[in-house]
Amino acid sequence: MNALRLAALLAAFAAVPAAIAQTPPVLGRPVGPTRGVDTKVPQPGQLDKIFPLGSSWVAVSLNGKPFGGAERPTFALDDQLRARGFGGCNNYSATAYPLREQGFAVGPFALTKKACEKGQMAVEQSFLVALRTAAKWDVNGSTLIIKTQNGELRFERSL
Repeated sequence: MNALRLAALLAAFAAVPAAIAQTPPVLGRPVGPTRGVDTKVPQPGQLDKIFPLGSSWVAVSLNGKPFGGAERPTFALDDQLRARGFGGCNNYSATAYPLREQGFAVGPFALTKKACEKGQMAVEQSFLVALRTAAKWDVNGSTLIIKTQNGELRFERSL
């Protein structure tokens, strides 16, 4: 008699997973994601440009005016989001963040205190103000374009 009860009990337990699998969902929280897709956030599979971290760039122009001389400003952004470069007279470093939708933000600069000619200092000041007020970025071939509140800063890739 105990063997018969044991067999019936085992048969009942074997049937439980099949019954659970066939049971429709009950009231309560819906199965799966409940939030809509945020269209501002790049989704997998969307084409979105990636900022070229670890690349070095040499400034070509600011608002269409070319940088002259052998000591042109430079810019590099490493994997730790640390921007470094040469401003035309002094070396600088800052934290810089490529943002969604090709936005760009640069934190306050740390600068060396070297004194240079008035013209070089003015060029450096213009370059650093443009870089600090950066809002957007784009890469077109081997040219990095940083768009500021007052124009654009163009760089070419350096070795």
